[in-house]
Amino acid sequence: MRSRKILMIAGFLVTWTFVIFYFMPKTNGEFPLLKNRRQHTVEKLEQNAREEYHKTDKLMINLLGILQSKYLNEPPEAEEQEAKESHIASNSNNNNNQQQTILSLQEPPANDKLLPDEQRQQEDLQQLQQEVLETPNETEATQQRMTEAATTVITRLGNNQPVIPVLVFACNRVSISKCLDNLIKYRPSAEQFPIIVSQDCGDEATRNVILSYDKEVKLIEQPDQSDIFVPPKEKKFKGYYKIARHYGWALNHTFSKGYEFVIIVEDDLNVAPDFYEYFLGTHQLLKQDSSLWCVSAWNDNGKANLIDTSHPELLYRTDFFPGLGWMLTRELWQELSVKWPKSFWDDWIRHPEQRKNRVCIRPEISRTQTFGKVGVSNGLFFDKYLRYIKLSEEFVPFTKMNLSYLLKDNYDRTFLKEVYTYPVVTYDELRRNLITRDGPVRIQYNSRDVYKRTTKMLGLMDDFKSGVPRTAYHGIVSFVHNKRRVYLAPNVNWKGYDLSWS
Repeated sequence: MRSRKILMIAGFLVTWTFVIFYFMPKTNGEFPLLKNRRQHTVEKLEQNAREEYHKTDKLMINLLGILQSKYLNEPPEAEEQEAKESHIASNSNNNNNQQQTILSLQEPPANDKLLPDEQRQQEDLQQLQQEVLETPNETEATQQRMTEAATTVITRLGNNQPVIPVLVFACNRVSISKCLDNLIKYRPSAEQFPIIVSQDCGDEATRNVILSYDKEVKLIEQPDQSDIFVPPKEKKFKGYYKIARHYGWALNHTFSKGYEFVIIVEDDLNVAPDFYEYFLGTHQLLKQDSSLWCVSAWNDNGKANLIDTSHPELLYRTDFFPGLGWMLTRELWQELSVKWPKSFWDDWIRHPEQRKNRVCIRPEISRTQTFGKVGVSNGLFFDKYLRYIKLSEEFVPFTKMNLSYLLKDNYDRTFLKEVYTYPVVTYDELRRNLITRDGPVRIQYNSRDVYKRTTKMLGLMDDFKSGVPRTAYHGIVSFVHNKRRVYLAPNVNWKGYDLSWS
């Protein structure tokens, strides 16, 4: 009897063990630990699927950029058709790659029978993948923006006219808005004259002003904001060192895009209505005449009482580098960039070693006007000269004019010969209006002291840079006095500029 009870208990335990280990895996219940492990596996597979999905997007973006660059130079019709086909093909390949990548994750091993838990994991993953495929592509908008931005810089228009960027140098002047408003107001074509603002200093307020112009201008930022080495004796000129560094970086950056010409403007300049027309009409001269190396919009002696306001079309050659709104070529920058100075770049560029007897074109009436009294120069010359420079108000159609008279051979044959045919007068005769004949006259100088004394009496700028007087050509300075054209000129046997006069 007792042994029978023992057998019954043993049988019950065996049966119970059999029911637990055989029937329970077939039910829908699961242990908490198994459930957590399955959830972790699903999350990991979900993360892998999304990573593969975004990698495919990036590959497609790169492919579109390569195709766009490769076929940029094809005729417009072929380019447009090719771009459409490439885009369709890329999208098709992208979709196929995405589906293959995701489907490869959901295919079970070919010859292995899945266990119940693995089967549920695959079903959950399948549902997750279906949701991913049905969810709109989160990177489509980004992809479209990147594709549009990946276009190669255009340096020539369809009519073979050059694209000439206006490079505006900025630092911490929020008043740059006056300059940009003016540039945008008179710009005839945003495509031909893109405005690029290069900012140094990292001033946030100025940066916000520049960014407020949105697509009207492009902002680039000088990346090297580290302290700059300045010799102890020149610490007060530290600003000039930073400006030279900024100019070097910005010009390298801009010309690296393939442009043939660049117009340089400071952030404290206003421009005339025909500012762009002026540079567009003269840019070819820089290519035609190797003795020219810049076109400037500035006349250092451009005060209203010293110019002929009735002839805004007049242009001159000058040995003096004026700056303040000027254009240079890529070839010139390639020459200068390899030896670019650490400071005082504008004085450096006037040295004979850089100038090499080359000249600039400058106007009778300035096409730029400065409003920047406060700066690294501490307002040098501003109150006495710069604030009185007259800005041209008329539009001169320079692109429709014959400007070949500015080429060296033509100009020297007429200008130089004519100047020395005019009668010589004294300053006193000119001031007291004792000249009996009409027409231009000449005042002669033969020394530095005579020149400086005469210019001060006439209200001209009297300084020299590398021995060259401002606006001078072969030592001759042209201006107007009491509505009469006057030439302040050296002796007819002039031998060249004297560096000791600086």
